[in-house]
Amino acid sequence: MVKIRKTASVENGIMQVLNILSDEEIQEAIGKTSSYLRKCSNPDDPQRHIDHHDSIKLDIACIKKGKAPPLLSSHQYIVTNVSDSLDSHKHNDIDEMLVKSTILHGKLTEVVKQAENEKSDKGIQISKLEKKEIMEAIKNLEDKIMKIKITVDQK
Repeated sequence: MVKIRKTASVENGIMQVLNILSDEEIQEAIGKTSSYLRKCSNPDDPQRHIDHHDSIKLDIACIKKGKAPPLLSSHQYIVTNVSDSLDSHKHNDIDEMLVKSTILHGKLTEVVKQAENEKSDKGIQISKLEKKEIMEAIKNLEDKIMKIKITVDQK
């Protein structure tokens, strides 16, 4: 029977890992089987949790495959959800947040294009300062996406 997992929960993050990594890649990353991960992804079993170090190793394996780290995203969501008052997101306007995220995406694109411009600090190579600006633009966009996720989850 299919188990329903909350959006951006650790259990859902584990399921995303199972979709990204093969059985062999999971075994290589944490020395455990995909069956073990499926058991850890069961939201109805409060006794079985994934080890923090294993979750880091699995996220690194996902990054090596060019995928976003699903467990890190889940962890960020949970922490943000607790740190922000749940009531504060119930009145957020999703359309307005989407517009702001589009603006932030445009800013990220602009910063990357400027950094790769032949006339920039290091030409087409990205300087340390440009990397910092790019990472800051990415973080701002990620923060906005996280707020959208929280708001959608609250409605």
